[in-house]
Amino acid sequence: MNTSAIFSIENKAQFDTLCLQVFRHQYVNNEVYRRFCNLLGISKKSVTNVSLIPHLPIEFFKKHPVVSTTKKAQIQFTSSGTTGQQTSKHHVWDIDLYRQSYTKGFEFFYSPISDYCVLALLPAYLEREGSSLVYMVDDFIKKSNHPQSGFYLNNLSSLVTTLKNLESKKQKTLLIGVSFALLDLAEQFQLELKHTTVIETGGMKGRRKEMIRQELHEQLKKGLGVSKIHSEYGMTELLSQAYSTGDGIFKCPPWMQITTRNTEDALQSVPVGKTGGINVIDLANWHSCSFIATQDLGKVFENRSFEILGRFDHSDIRGCNLMVF
Repeated sequence: MNTSAIFSIENKAQFDTLCLQVFRHQYVNNEVYRRFCNLLGISKKSVTNVSLIPHLPIEFFKKHPVVSTTKKAQIQFTSSGTTGQQTSKHHVWDIDLYRQSYTKGFEFFYSPISDYCVLALLPAYLEREGSSLVYMVDDFIKKSNHPQSGFYLNNLSSLVTTLKNLESKKQKTLLIGVSFALLDLAEQFQLELKHTTVIETGGMKGRRKEMIRQELHEQLKKGLGVSKIHSEYGMTELLSQAYSTGDGIFKCPPWMQITTRNTEDALQSVPVGKTGGINVIDLANWHSCSFIATQDLGKVFENRSFEILGRFDHSDIRGCNLMVF
């Protein structure tokens, strides 16, 4: 299959057709995924529609190379973790496919990254080289081609000066960062950001007391002087991201889809609007596995938007909030 077809999807029929093609490809070429399917009694021929495609538990990325190619990976992304914690590894054979996915995904919801000055409250690329999020934002900074774009995690005063300067020029700005760092900024400085889109990327376990998304967003809106806080939903094991443009309701780009599963029976789906385990289809994961059962809990709505409500009990701490340790 020509992977360019992934980013040309216009309707559900095209998405479903590509899903089945990707499933067959990964069943044949991904040993870990094929063995998982076989243990469930599922074969390549038995899957005749998308609802029958099994989702690989995300924990497999911690213990096995989940790959659908024999070629050597161009880059390996690793999840964050505390000392002694086993981390996930995503072997990415085609880094250009990842670049296309995050660039086209961002532009699907916003506008070309070259329109923005990009300010990141994240570790710099050399500090956290294995992070897929940092790789993406580092590339956004370069593509923005703005002299003030950069990483500001450890220099809030400089960030505030830059933000005020950009605001005075009415420069379209993207401020993206880990939740606790954005909260530090909102508490220490009172800002009025009228030309800045604020995107938070995760929780605060290990650095601050955890709070529900609504409470976090209310504090950020008050301190940063914005009407909405945007959010990004992504992870090491995915090459695509979903975005919320406010209120914690996420939407996917056309090549990504969220469904929910029964928390007691992983092979059973749950109705729209009911809480379940989050399953992800990410067709950009052509060279690894596109069908993943995450440890997140959430709801999917009629229009295919979704909400993240929490995580399964005893799940490992996940997220870029740990990257600064």
